[in-house]
Amino acid sequence: MHNLIYLKDLTGPDLDPYVRLNEAQLFHALEPKPGLFIAESPKVIERALRAGYQPASLLIEEKVLDRDLADLDHEMLVNQTKGLGQTPIYVVSSEMIRQLAGYNLLRGALAAMYRVQRPSLANFLATMPSDHPRVAVLESVVNPTNVGAIFRSAAALGIDGVIITSDSADPLYRRASRVSMGTVFQVPWTYVDAKVWQAKGIDLLHQFGYQSAAMALRHNTVNIDDPQLDKVEKLAIILGSEGPGLKEKTIAESDFTIKIPMATGVDSLNVAAASALAFWELGNRKNK
Repeated sequence: MHNLIYLKDLTGPDLDPYVRLNEAQLFHALEPKPGLFIAESPKVIERALRAGYQPASLLIEEKVLDRDLADLDHEMLVNQTKGLGQTPIYVVSSEMIRQLAGYNLLRGALAAMYRVQRPSLANFLATMPSDHPRVAVLESVVNPTNVGAIFRSAAALGIDGVIITSDSADPLYRRASRVSMGTVFQVPWTYVDAKVWQAKGIDLLHQFGYQSAAMALRHNTVNIDDPQLDKVEKLAIILGSEGPGLKEKTIAESDFTIKIPMATGVDSLNVAAASALAFWELGNRKNK
């Protein structure tokens, strides 16, 4: 049985995560503990549950209640995921849901979920596969859509983990997790403080046996299909933000700079598109 709570308005404090707190406020809501985030749609919610995230509550529009609960129950049954138990499920009318910012983009149920403590960089790298690991590093990638798309490509194309500088967009922001189709809960990832990364990020990778490949255009750039890259036992693929790209220090200290060969007159791709091609070539795909 589900714990359904039918509401007549959106004034209750339990609805703050959905109505009155922005994503930055949700991030800090439970300090010093990790905060909250919003997962959107039954598919994304189920993948979060499967990954071990705990829900604080759900919010569902009444007209799609049966559909969304059926989808959630089915996914959890198929994937042997723990059910919702007595988690509060707030049910609201279509008129009330229109009061939410961005309601036109909603894809069904919303869930306020508890964040988990991310591992240190050392502990994170220690969990990577021992054979031919491939990780991606996102340096100052501030667009949530790009972050979500990169995670989706990482999940599909054999990237073992993602390291994100703290000045990048949060993978658990609604837009990022929605674009990723919930793969932000599938691919292991952690943060590295942006200042720490700039001071000694490449050195830290080297300490754990990783060589780094910075995606950038320089005189010594090699193509992503260069055979020497496949021979590297542990490889970190570093991607930068739109426009500025990677910082000069990151490029200068990396073991390789790599590029995607382009047709005449075009010098680069969007970082999400570039990541897909790089991961296709350098990731641990089963059919490679």
